[in-house]
Amino acid sequence: MRILHTMLRTGDLQRSIDFYTNMLGMRLLRQKDYPEGEFTLAFLGYGDESEHTVIELTYNWGVEHYEIGTAYGHIAIEVDDVYQAADRVKEKGGTILREAGPMNAGTTIIAFVRDPDGYPIELIGTKRED
Repeated sequence: MRILHTMLRTGDLQRSIDFYTNMLGMRLLRQKDYPEGEFTLAFLGYGDESEHTVIELTYNWGVEHYEIGTAYGHIAIEVDDVYQAADRVKEKGGTILREAGPMNAGTTIIAFVRDPDGYPIELIGTKRED
């Protein structure tokens, strides 16, 4: 067994695809409209779905906003340099929820960014070598 994907609902599919590809460096792996169900699915990730867990973006036609709720936590993405990754998101106009730095009560370097629909994304990795 393995985890295949995490599904997130989006109110603007292209805006979300742009965020995950341009700010977080994922690739759009596949996308398909389902006219009878009035929704579109887009799968994004860092590698082929046969070997990597991916994100499934679901756009229900005509729905522009979702409530995230209190049970959702975050998606974590490993990066080589958290400081650099967070800076890249800021430079491209993204929202930083927590600046890069050591986690509370630990030494792991993390940052949090927000995707266009409000989902928190944790960037986790190493400290910048000075």
